[in-house]
Amino acid sequence: MDSADAIPEFSKSDAGGGGAGVANMSALAAGPGIQSVRDVAIIAIVAVIVIGGLELLLNLFAVPQYVMPKPSEIATALVTDFWFILPHLGHTLVELFSGFAIGALVGLVLAAVITQFPFAEKIITPYILLLVTTPMLALVPLLILRFGFGYTPRIIAVALAVGPMVMINAATGFRRVDRGKIALARSYGASTLQIFWKIRAPMALPMIFVGLMVGSIFGLLTAVGAEMVGGGFGLGNRLTSYSSMIQMPQFFAVVLILSMLGILIYILFFLLGKKFASWEA
Repeated sequence: MDSADAIPEFSKSDAGGGGAGVANMSALAAGPGIQSVRDVAIIAIVAVIVIGGLELLLNLFAVPQYVMPKPSEIATALVTDFWFILPHLGHTLVELFSGFAIGALVGLVLAAVITQFPFAEKIITPYILLLVTTPMLALVPLLILRFGFGYTPRIIAVALAVGPMVMINAATGFRRVDRGKIALARSYGASTLQIFWKIRAPMALPMIFVGLMVGSIFGLLTAVGAEMVGGGFGLGNRLTSYSSMIQMPQFFAVVLILSMLGILIYILFFLLGKKFASWEA
């Protein structure tokens, strides 16, 4: 199988396809995976069965709250503590958006540079591989010593986590171009810059969206991890605080919020991919 066949595609017609592409996970979004009220009803029924069954089992075996809280207790904690958690959610989003914007921009620029200038690729690639293989959380204490306990070290950590993911996927996309199209464009006198903007960039959009999606999720995980390492605000700080005080309903309420954030990130980039890159299939 050609390596390009395994690259996720944003297809409008992949409602029930058997591939492993990102678009085939559309049941997580309001995409082609949900086609009728019947599908929605089935998903809702399964959710009720899973949550209700878990509630019943925890009650039946009298599992202590500090071991595993009941879904009803998590829901209650989410409602009663939401306005206290909300400011911390805002801090996490500031770190995520700021670090993502910086990392994505740098990643896209580097991807464009290394695909246009092979010599630059030889210089940059070893450092990118170093960033990919280095857990960014290991650098957070060092960044805190240098920049303090504010936003700066967390934003830097998020940018370092996002940038390589975006760069690798975007560079792959820039290279997945039909050489015949480039040769035809050159025969008509197109410059290197025109070829990049008119051919390479549009053809790379599917992989760029995949890179942005993966990078944003990595960025969210890094932001939460950085908040757990140091600092007095953010959802990661709430996780550390609640676990230390054995407030497990509140702890799982924060985990639920983070899960919803991850799903929203997926839905956002899935819809953007469908809108701007669905032609790939």
